[in-house]
Amino acid sequence: MKSNETSLQKKLLPRHISFMAMGGVIGTGIFKGSAETVSLAGPGVIFSYAFAGLLLLVVMGAIAEMATVYPGLNMKDFIRKAFGERISFIIGWLYCFMWLAVCVIEVIAAGSFLQFWLPDVPLWMLSLASAAFIIAINMMSVGGYGEFEFWLAGIKIAMIIVFIVLGAGLLFGFIPGTEAPFLHNFTAYGGFFPNGWTAIFSALLVVMFSYGGSELIGLTLSETQDAEKVLPRVVKSFILRVILFYTLPILIICGLIPWNSLNGETSPFVQVLTTVGLQGAAHLMNFILITAVLSAANSGIYGATRMLHSMATGGEAPASLARISAKGVPVNSLKLSGAILILGSTLAYLNQAGLFRLLMAVPGFVVLLVWITICLAQVKLRKSYPVEPGFKVWGYPYLTILTVFCLSVIALLFLFDAQNRISIAVCIGVLIVLIVWSSIRFKQSSRR
Repeated sequence: MKSNETSLQKKLLPRHISFMAMGGVIGTGIFKGSAETVSLAGPGVIFSYAFAGLLLLVVMGAIAEMATVYPGLNMKDFIRKAFGERISFIIGWLYCFMWLAVCVIEVIAAGSFLQFWLPDVPLWMLSLASAAFIIAINMMSVGGYGEFEFWLAGIKIAMIIVFIVLGAGLLFGFIPGTEAPFLHNFTAYGGFFPNGWTAIFSALLVVMFSYGGSELIGLTLSETQDAEKVLPRVVKSFILRVILFYTLPILIICGLIPWNSLNGETSPFVQVLTTVGLQGAAHLMNFILITAVLSAANSGIYGATRMLHSMATGGEAPASLARISAKGVPVNSLKLSGAILILGSTLAYLNQAGLFRLLMAVPGFVVLLVWITICLAQVKLRKSYPVEPGFKVWGYPYLTILTVFCLSVIALLFLFDAQNRISIAVCIGVLIVLIVWSSIRFKQSSRR
């Protein structure tokens, strides 16, 4: 197969990769999943988001450091260089599994938001339409895709900023005609930590799902101009935005209405604006929420197809998945991902609530394993770098090892959480299948 039939095009600009990663991380986790995290820990859940954000900062820093040393390689290539093809094979397929689960979650969420206007249309039909829309976007050239995702992500980032400003105005009485609650809802209803400090750690299980997707930057390296120079700058600005775009909106939500009044059926953003009497704003918010979750699904399909392509070019997946269209799209990888997305969206016909709960925990657990592997790869490779990195993770190796320890503890909490029992069983089942598959595959390869 000719190299130009399997080589991706370097058409992504710094603003594209920054907003694509933001698109992956700001989706259902904040717009719908925040109702669950607040119900677990009350307003104090912001500490869960801040702590997870600090862990994320180290993971992203590790990716940026390795990118400056090994230009032209992506996240999976770093793992393969550090631990060999067997671990790379397992993590690569797990990552695809995670992103496809995320995409199904996002299109089901998009369908549920569309029901705000179309209550008589079945959820599975609206989810299927959302899936078809996402597949069509991903058929575009990589430059066109990056531009489209830039604007999709830009809409939801602008919306969050407007929500923060509007909410602060309502909270402190700057908007005439509304009764300002000030800090009442933070001190009433059990206080800032109504379920105790330990609830912060329980909420981490959902928060990890919310932040999963940030490492998508590590897969854009093959299609980014001067990635080794761009990535450190993007990471430094990206992490602060993520923490602010999660913690400030949640503070606004908990300040405007009692934390225990969130119903989880609609987005907390829409519920808050409706409760304070801004019904028209709620309709606008719902439109933006739909673009937000579609943006996250868009990033997810990108992540799945690029990982499949990377694995195919490395001999870890069928070679046909490496084929690139004239527009620079891994077309067969996209077909496979699209088929799974369509199948997942139609499963909402069977049990929409059960499916959503089942899938929510899958990305959280898998992303923990991926983040741990990235950190361990950086620790191992640092000793044998061929050149001095242009960007270094702070406090090496202690900070990275501490991050691995914290992520491992959260992963253990996932394993023993009764609510996630079915989801974790699915994850472990997939992991066992991949371990057995890799053992058979690479044992056969060694005999050749």
